[in-house]
Amino acid sequence: MNPRWTHRPPGSTWGDFGPDDELGRLNLLTREKVLQGVAEVREGRTFCLSLPLDYPGGSLLNPRRHPPELSPTLRGGQPNMNYALRCDDPTATDIICDDRVLLTLQYSTQWDSLAHVGQMFDVDGDGVMEDVYYNGFRPVTDITLQGAHRLGVENMAATCVQGRGVMIDLEAHYGRTGTLVGYNELMAVLEQDRVVVEPGDLVCLRTGFAQMLLEMNRTPDPALLHASTCALNGRDTRLLQWITDSGAVAVIADNYAVEAVPAVPCTDDFCATLPLHAHCLFRLGVYLGEMWHLTDLADHLRASHRSRFLLTAPPLRLPGAVGSPVTPVATT
Repeated sequence: MNPRWTHRPPGSTWGDFGPDDELGRLNLLTREKVLQGVAEVREGRTFCLSLPLDYPGGSLLNPRRHPPELSPTLRGGQPNMNYALRCDDPTATDIICDDRVLLTLQYSTQWDSLAHVGQMFDVDGDGVMEDVYYNGFRPVTDITLQGAHRLGVENMAATCVQGRGVMIDLEAHYGRTGTLVGYNELMAVLEQDRVVVEPGDLVCLRTGFAQMLLEMNRTPDPALLHASTCALNGRDTRLLQWITDSGAVAVIADNYAVEAVPAVPCTDDFCATLPLHAHCLFRLGVYLGEMWHLTDLADHLRASHRSRFLLTAPPLRLPGAVGSPVTPVATT
């Protein structure tokens, strides 16, 4: 029995890791998986997988998300930049700089926590649909206007998020064609590139979207971006079942939302607008990474006939946040 639900979504992992679990499939990122990731380090080469955090630029991709605003802290009402401490102490030789930032946490390269997307579901089996998040955590009591008291990104950060990454290079096969990638398309890439995903892996998808953002130099063209690069088909039930069966801890992409936005139209009476988000964050406890810069790493792995690497990617340890910027590091 669970204190928050008696009926869990079909195919979900609710309760599998304990009645009060807030980590989901991060529980599969064990010491053994860390060692598997470390075993992939052969050259000692490192790759920064983050865009500069002022990309994509502007707010055309999402009008609710804005570029970071960087400013000095104040000292005596004046900007605390290039401040000479000799103004306070004639014997001091120091010059001080200190700043702050107003940051939209999911503006650029980011993690989605399990508190990012919930769904309506009949958790009590009484025929009444209720708003809930992963493992039955609720709005108002658990995820409030003051932040996520449960499922917040700080839980993710405390695990360090380090393990074996696996690259799936969609751009190498589909180019900048805007291909909607379902189960068949994904399996074709895995077979041709001999990529194997195992439980506890961190799956990365290179589409070319982040590279296009860099080429657009903070002036993104949403129509061109979405029409030119691949995204997963969140309505493809076989694809969703593959994510379930794979045991993946996270699905990470260099595009805007991992899945295609808007999604393929739904024929049911009620549907998730973001079906892959619902499947991963709400049902499985699988984390989503968005707008990671995977180009250099993917090119290197392809040239080396490899697909696996050590991935280190903790979010900010910011209590109550539902998402976070991240500066992931890949080591090969």
